[in-house]
Amino acid sequence: MTQIKSKASLHPALYTGEEEHPPCLTQASLSQPMKPLKATATTSQPVLTIQQIETIFYKIQDIYEIHKEFYDNLCPKVQQWDSQVTMGHLFQKLASQLGVYKAFVDNYKVALETAEKCSQSNNQFQKISEELKVKGPKDSRDSHTSVTMEALLYKPIDRVTRSTLVLHDLLKHTPVDHPDYPLLQDALRISQNFLSSINEDIDPRRTAVTTPKGETRQLVKDGFLVEVSEGSRKLRHVFLFTDVLLCAKLKKTSAGKHQQYDCKWYIPLADLVFPSPEESEASPQVHPFPDHELEDMKMKISALKSEIQKEKANKGQSRAIERLKKKMFENEFLLLLNSPTIPFRIHNRNGKSYLFLLSSDYERSEWREAIQKLQKKDLQAFVLSSVELQVLTGSCFKLRTVHNIPVTSNKDDDESPGLYGFLHVIVHSAKGFKQSANLYCTLEVDSFGYFVSKAKTRVFRDTTEPKWDEEFEIELEGSQSLRILCYEKCYDKTKVNKDNNEIVDKIMGKGQIQLDPQTVETKNWHTDVIEMNGIKVEFSMKFTSRDMSLKRTPSKKQSGVFGVKISVVTKRERSKVPYIVRQCVEEVEKRGIEEVGIYRISGVATDIQALKAVFDANNKDILLMLSDMDINAIAGTLKLYFRELPEPLLTDRLYPAFMEGIALSDPAAKENCMMHLLRSLPDPNLITFLFLLEHLKRVAEKEPVNKMSLHNLATVFGPTLLRPSEVESKAHLTSAADIWSHDVMAQVQVLLYYLQHPPISFAELKRNTLYFSTDV
Repeated sequence: MTQIKSKASLHPALYTGEEEHPPCLTQASLSQPMKPLKATATTSQPVLTIQQIETIFYKIQDIYEIHKEFYDNLCPKVQQWDSQVTMGHLFQKLASQLGVYKAFVDNYKVALETAEKCSQSNNQFQKISEELKVKGPKDSRDSHTSVTMEALLYKPIDRVTRSTLVLHDLLKHTPVDHPDYPLLQDALRISQNFLSSINEDIDPRRTAVTTPKGETRQLVKDGFLVEVSEGSRKLRHVFLFTDVLLCAKLKKTSAGKHQQYDCKWYIPLADLVFPSPEESEASPQVHPFPDHELEDMKMKISALKSEIQKEKANKGQSRAIERLKKKMFENEFLLLLNSPTIPFRIHNRNGKSYLFLLSSDYERSEWREAIQKLQKKDLQAFVLSSVELQVLTGSCFKLRTVHNIPVTSNKDDDESPGLYGFLHVIVHSAKGFKQSANLYCTLEVDSFGYFVSKAKTRVFRDTTEPKWDEEFEIELEGSQSLRILCYEKCYDKTKVNKDNNEIVDKIMGKGQIQLDPQTVETKNWHTDVIEMNGIKVEFSMKFTSRDMSLKRTPSKKQSGVFGVKISVVTKRERSKVPYIVRQCVEEVEKRGIEEVGIYRISGVATDIQALKAVFDANNKDILLMLSDMDINAIAGTLKLYFRELPEPLLTDRLYPAFMEGIALSDPAAKENCMMHLLRSLPDPNLITFLFLLEHLKRVAEKEPVNKMSLHNLATVFGPTLLRPSEVESKAHLTSAADIWSHDVMAQVQVLLYYLQHPPISFAELKRNTLYFSTDV
């Protein structure tokens, strides 16, 4: 411990020779061998090269200059001591220059390794480094002490620890009202934070740095978020500490080097506020990325996944696989950057506003709740010095809990590829609500690295124990997690979020479970309870793989409409388009065309089965039942009808030709081929297809409200209208993961082609049949 001259004095005589080695003397000791070594480096017989010298003695001269300046300014003040002298500013300035020490510390390990290697290969340097002569204490000024190079290189690191102890002692003997007190306190905080960043013995999960109140600053949450900055999307790594939110960018580093972070901005939590929906109106609006471009990215990712699997199966070159993985990462990164649309705005009380885009309400709620929980404490506003900011940003690499950008190309080969197929979920009931409310649940699953809302229960009104007992069928595309969110429905039309024109419902609870293939892939229902904020939601689920669920099984019954050939149904009904198709389309256009996620959000399975039974029995109450039924169930019934046809609407026979036609690159050739294929369809199939096509175009016209674009609709209906029956599917579909990547994407593109095409008339097509009949 530093020897203090007078415990009673306000400012002891520190750093003036009373301690064992004054700081500038320590750095001067390191400079002593550096000067002769540099002198020999340019001769014909150098001991070390210039590069080796600069590596071993990195920043030593800079550290020496900093301390010499501090020492020279402090000495006269101590020698002419009285209680009015102030010197806190000198300590504060010294602390603010600790960034130079950070550079020295970062290089310390390399310096030791270089010195060790040079000792092994050079006897002359070995002798020098084993017995370095340094000046002894002040009392024996003429004597010299011998130390090793390793011990001397540790001195600057040790110096910060000793300086921190000195500051502790100074504060003990400095009155709180003395002008030096706040300056010394600030210098101590900066020094402690610096020590925290370099002390590997400190538990990195708990301790980062010290807050202005002297408490331990801990990392609470971190993750990659998309920020809208200067009109463009940027991927950021956001760190939430106990008193500050820090937004950083991962810096590109050369191979083999540690990743580093560059701080973009920070907000003390005492200054952080969330804007109201009204304030959001004044903020710049978010323009969603075009759906077709997102679908193109998905197609590329799926195709690249397949190519990688083929290369691995054929034991291809690792260089080729790495090249494909790099391409896949680039496309996944673009998808990650451009797919989120849910705005998450935060303001600095001082006026600056920041906008993130998230893919799910779940994430937005998690970040908001974590921040608000911390804000309940007595927080103080502060400004970080450049050194403190440097130290805090530097600690992020060690502290982070999320290490990789969430894309599949970052995963190890042995990690689960996720589930492909259909997840059947029954949301039974919920308990734990403290007061009656209008309650509903939504279900989300991950797809291509981000979460998508897939189903929504009905609103159970004015209750503390809702009992939904609703079943949903959710399509999985490499999914690994299921999320359940419980909301309180808001009917107040004044609470509209200006970002997306939707009334803001309150999240009451949320939870997430992993979809473990072994648990889920059984024929039996698996019942579970998920706990969220004191609320317990009971649900059941079972999984059907895609190859099992996509089988088309012809109906054995002669009556009814489901599973029966479309030509049989239209002939029996004496109609051009099956009654079930016309009635479902009419109902959706009447009251569902503005429903958010129409055809994408699953209807309740029990409602769909009830409608199926009514249509099969040709019940006279069909119209009454349709008018009362949830619109998503009606949309689901229409999809189920096409999915259960014994062969696809666009037929098994023409399926290979559709796959070849959509792949043509010449626009004129593609047009001729795709129109000829429509003419080749049986009349009931063609008329029904054109009827459905016009309906889907009308739905897409309401995209600003219902969020369903042509691309979304093609994704929902493409596989349903084209997927071959079981015999055909064996020729086209391989592994579960490949199904999505190969044929499904092409099926989507076929329907999309016709949806984007100018209106197609049945009469016009048939008029041209004779003209094109030689075109086969």
